[in-house]
Amino acid sequence: MSNDAIHVVCPHCDSVNRIPRLRVSEQPNCGRCHKGLFLGQVIELRDNQFSQHIDRNDLPVVVDFWAPWCGPCKAMGPAFNEAARSLEPRVRLAKLNTETQQATASRYGIRSIPTMIVFRQGREVARQAGAMSAVDIVRWVNGQI
Repeated sequence: MSNDAIHVVCPHCDSVNRIPRLRVSEQPNCGRCHKGLFLGQVIELRDNQFSQHIDRNDLPVVVDFWAPWCGPCKAMGPAFNEAARSLEPRVRLAKLNTETQQATASRYGIRSIPTMIVFRQGREVARQAGAMSAVDIVRWVNGQI
């Protein structure tokens, strides 16, 4: 990774954008679809795009593995969204529905939900199972990056 630029995957079209590091906080747009790269909200990932977002982002990516039938997952949803507003553009927050995206959930051995995993440069660097408040999510993520 260059000291003066980072790669950011667009949450809309999945293209990789090279952004000057000093301009990340200036709400840059995607070079392909021209939509904002940072939304201040959680993005939903699917099996077919998961690797692109994990492997090609120079930003750390925190993924919440969840399911719609899971009470603690639903309870943590608003807190995860609030954490996204606090952590972007330094960190990308995403979620993956383990019911519909079973290949990726299986690949990472997700046994209980919600489970959050921090990825950096395509590698898992930390994992946390169980629902957390927004403050606790931000604190945990900041401690991992």
